[in-house]
Amino acid sequence: MIDFQSIEQMLQDTQEQGIALWENIQISDCRQQDISREVSWKKMAGLLKAMEQADEGYREEDRSNSGLTGGDGGRMTRYGTETGEDSLCGPFFNEVIAGALRMGECNACMKRIVAAPTAGACGVLPAVLLPCKRRYSLSEESLVQALYIASGFGMIIAERACIAGAEGGCQAEIGSAAAMAAPALVFLQGGTPGQMAHACAMAMKNLLGLVCDPVGGLVEVPCVKRNVIGAMDALSAAQMALAGIESRIPPDQVLDAMRRVGQSLPPSLRETGRGGLAVTPFGQQYKPEAVQGA
Repeated sequence: MIDFQSIEQMLQDTQEQGIALWENIQISDCRQQDISREVSWKKMAGLLKAMEQADEGYREEDRSNSGLTGGDGGRMTRYGTETGEDSLCGPFFNEVIAGALRMGECNACMKRIVAAPTAGACGVLPAVLLPCKRRYSLSEESLVQALYIASGFGMIIAERACIAGAEGGCQAEIGSAAAMAAPALVFLQGGTPGQMAHACAMAMKNLLGLVCDPVGGLVEVPCVKRNVIGAMDALSAAQMALAGIESRIPPDQVLDAMRRVGQSLPPSLRETGRGGLAVTPFGQQYKPEAVQGA
């Protein structure tokens, strides 16, 4: 946990302290966990390393136990290599899409990933951070600092709204991941804390109301591909914020709205596998016994 209950409070305290936002988030986290800044940094650097190892360890031939997931990350990578600059989205976006697919598939295949903020949304942050590292030759130091930024916004989302699909739908998972990744991207591009806050708000607004309807109750369909949408959402929100575009609705009010929207979603659209895509004819083929008897 951190000391802040709102984005506004976090930014105001940072300004008063006269330190970098990532540093204020780290200090707050150290105080809450009763650990040194050195230990905190080592833990965060370990998470970055785990993301990189998961991405590097992806194997296109791996399949999930259900058979629903696997291979798409490799297909996307090959397509990007074959098409290059002529692809619809271009090489960088193709790399982001492929990275999100790879990480989501690693999770479905029971490999080690970093929940950011959840396992189902594990592909969003690495899908944008790792390609940025390669494109801009970013240092480990700057990427760890970016993870502090993401975690600070993520903790406020968890405190003020929620990060669980069972509580708030997929907006609470993929939406939260995008709202964490967007300010991290703004940070890496030299943006201000205010721009980071607006990026967070815009990313969340774009996915407000997204339901959680996993086929068979598994974190595979449509979860893996929704990581792609989350990553692209984060990029577009960060780009807008860096251009000086702001969320008309204050960031904290956006998070409050997300909480209310999540509370208004019926149970069938909150990870129960009883609504949405989960009850399509295709989805019914993978309906678990627990749901069948409900």
